[in-house]
Amino acid sequence: MDRAEKKEAVAQLNEVVKTTSVIVVAHYSGLTVAQMQNLRKQMRAAGASVQVAKNRLVKIALEGTDAASIGTLLKGPTLIAYSDDPVAAPKVAVAFAKDHDKLVILGGVMGKTALNPDGVKSLATLPSLDELRAKILGLLVAPATKIAQLSTAPAAKLARVFGAYADRDAA
Repeated sequence: MDRAEKKEAVAQLNEVVKTTSVIVVAHYSGLTVAQMQNLRKQMRAAGASVQVAKNRLVKIALEGTDAASIGTLLKGPTLIAYSDDPVAAPKVAVAFAKDHDKLVILGGVMGKTALNPDGVKSLATLPSLDELRAKILGLLVAPATKIAQLSTAPAAKLARVFGAYADRDAA
């Protein structure tokens, strides 16, 4: 990499750090190429990304940002996983680490909050943004459904009573 490519890589990493809501740092030593491709595919499907970059370039990109606390984690063969959804990257990383013990989660950052490995794992157990939206929508729709059921119940009961009288008179 020449100097211009390094400056471009640092600028790109700095933009990633500033725009994403969560970053997970992990060691990937021992993963095969196929496993890394699988991890990238799973991350992409969840709306997250994985990037392997030189630790020194990532540290330079972290300077002056809220995520500067993860600079100490960047030792050895590390990768960063990031996403706009605060749960997507940790969820995929933790699930992948359960299946592949070569991926070791070192920590991460969410906004200004530094996360240790347990913090990343607890963040991964939270429901995703889409799941939360669905639950809220379900809670909002439930009262209207119950009101509709209650308002139609008396009419249905009256219809059954009239139907019973009509059947009795017909007999």
